[in-house]
Amino acid sequence: MQKLNFPTYSFRFKNSENKVAIFDEIRKKFVILTPEEWVRQNVVRFLLEEKKYPKSYVNVEKLIKINDLTKRYDIAVFQPDGSIFLLIECKAPEVQITQQTFDQIARYNLVLKAENLMVTNGLNHYFCQMDFENEKYTFLTDLPNFKTL
Repeated sequence: MQKLNFPTYSFRFKNSENKVAIFDEIRKKFVILTPEEWVRQNVVRFLLEEKKYPKSYVNVEKLIKINDLTKRYDIAVFQPDGSIFLLIECKAPEVQITQQTFDQIARYNLVLKAENLMVTNGLNHYFCQMDFENEKYTFLTDLPNFKTL
């Protein structure tokens, strides 16, 4: 797979029906390795290994309802009180991050109310902190480590 803008991590792979699968530590199962899944798995490792977020607080690919539509977010990191600290939207490396990408995660966040957002295609990462009172977000240079939450 393509080299991404993350540290190099080791992953478990297997062949399944002539397709390569990668082990997802959060979902505890092998999933088909697509370019977007490659980004998602690197983000998960980044959260666990670099940012020290507890595995039990990280959630991957869960369904949510938005205006009677069923959508699926990529990654959410919860806080001990159950609120969402971070919502992440992953795109394949060849997908450009555009205003549409930010609009997508903003729609999800109308329901989820995460304090922070991350949008990435594995090559470019954008971090935002929400300001719900003023209905805007501020770009950050990085995400905080878990112990600083």
